[in-house]
Amino acid sequence: MAGHTPTQVAVCGPRDCTATEAGWAEEVGRLLATAGATILCGGGGGVMAAVAAGAASAGGLVIGIRPDTDRSGACPGLSAVLYTNMGEARNAILIHSADAVIVIGGSWGTLSELAFACHRGTIPVVSLGGWQLHDATGNPLAAAQLAADPADAVHRALD
Repeated sequence: MAGHTPTQVAVCGPRDCTATEAGWAEEVGRLLATAGATILCGGGGGVMAAVAAGAASAGGLVIGIRPDTDRSGACPGLSAVLYTNMGEARNAILIHSADAVIVIGGSWGTLSELAFACHRGTIPVVSLGGWQLHDATGNPLAAAQLAADPADAVHRALD
């Protein structure tokens, strides 16, 4: 299709992740790449490195959006890196550049990315083992679609 822009999916998650979260991220990266999506991530360790590795293994395009200018901090598997020198403010750039967001696991930085995505309100937001939010009275908020596994997360993001 002429003029068609590939879907850009931000995959967010903690730098210090569990082995399960890293495995999920790697599979999500592989599945997104196979589907032809461009993957956006923070370009660091943990979930970011795992999604980049998975996407790279399938020949995918992965863009890292770094919070700093330290070239040694970028993970392998990235196709391109944007060095913002904006600290956590880069999370807004990451989310506002995405057509969908997949959150894997949770950290404070990941929570801010989830908040930016929910605030946009116009894109699919999917959580795989990530944050689940409640209002002040304890009622669950529909912040993100809950995915059962990596394939479900990718399907929900791309659907």
